[in-house]
Amino acid sequence: MESRRMCTLTLLLVSVCPLCCRATWMWLGVGPGSVPGPSSDPGSGSVPGPGSVPESRVCADLPLSPRQRDICRKKPFLLPSVRDGARLAIAECQNQFRHERWNCSIGTGTDPARFTQQLAAGTKETAFVYAVMAAGLVHAVTRACSHGNMTECGCDTRPQGGSSPAEDGWHWGGCSDHIQYGVWFSRRFIDGAGRNTSAAGGGYTPSGANRHNSEAGRQAIVKTMLTHCRCHGVSGSCAVKTCWKSAAPFERVGAYLKQRYEQSVQVWDRSKRKPPRRKEPRLPVAVHQLVFFNKSPNYCVADRRRGVLGTSGRRCSRTSTGPDSCVLLCCGRGYNTHLVRHVQRCECKFVWCCYVRCRRCESMNDMHTCK
Repeated sequence: MESRRMCTLTLLLVSVCPLCCRATWMWLGVGPGSVPGPSSDPGSGSVPGPGSVPESRVCADLPLSPRQRDICRKKPFLLPSVRDGARLAIAECQNQFRHERWNCSIGTGTDPARFTQQLAAGTKETAFVYAVMAAGLVHAVTRACSHGNMTECGCDTRPQGGSSPAEDGWHWGGCSDHIQYGVWFSRRFIDGAGRNTSAAGGGYTPSGANRHNSEAGRQAIVKTMLTHCRCHGVSGSCAVKTCWKSAAPFERVGAYLKQRYEQSVQVWDRSKRKPPRRKEPRLPVAVHQLVFFNKSPNYCVADRRRGVLGTSGRRCSRTSTGPDSCVLLCCGRGYNTHLVRHVQRCECKFVWCCYVRCRRCESMNDMHTCK
């Protein structure tokens, strides 16, 4: 009788909150205390090194899927890059949406259930999160290869393009970022053996849409790569140039993905319903485009069921005409004005010898927050 009661309770919990029990590697990028290691203090937030505890123990204690734990055990030296990629992606997500109603509120103190709800919402924001996380992983792994922190990869010494030194007076050299390795590892770690396929008419399964958006994030790294050249010649002439490719600063990748977010394509979820009837055939979605199922909520009012925080208490600008204006950000609810004292050093002068003398300046500024 007792075992039957426990079984019923377990089934009830899984049916009510099936997503809350699902681990995700993205938690590695959330603030301190999110990834406690077996050999460290739970509040330190550091990922333990492979030498401190058995590798199987390290990987078992992290929020990874079984397949990702297997990769972790086989390649523990890649774990710091996975963590750095997740942190880089979350920081850039918050940077790109810092003025929006949805501000990518993933950080210290984030409720795991709310974070998982955002990942399962199927909105444009969900698509951006999957894309930027995959891009962050590619970027972190690629830079680690170029810096010599990996045993499996290094610089990409293969020639790029078809130009020859004899024709154009330059040749490929230096240390190009090994973007192919970063893309390969990101696909293996995030997607596994899944393929990015869609049905006729633009239909996707949820896992297929997530893989498509992850691949769009990887392609963003490839499309934004930069070419650097250095001149060689007598008296500083540029008779011969050595050129190499490197990954762009991640802020540029984030801006590129924000444009893809604005132009994302709505598709139908073929796991839930039949395709909608359309007179004209739907064109296939390009690999660099983001896809989503559901329209986004307005994010104005807090909604725990959807994992929405709302905009109450957010700082706004009374003079701005953009998304951070008090009119748009506060959703017509109005705003509160606070007088804030700001203290800083000013009128600094160098005094011989040898120190700097500054005055202490105070200013009073208005700060506006949404009601």
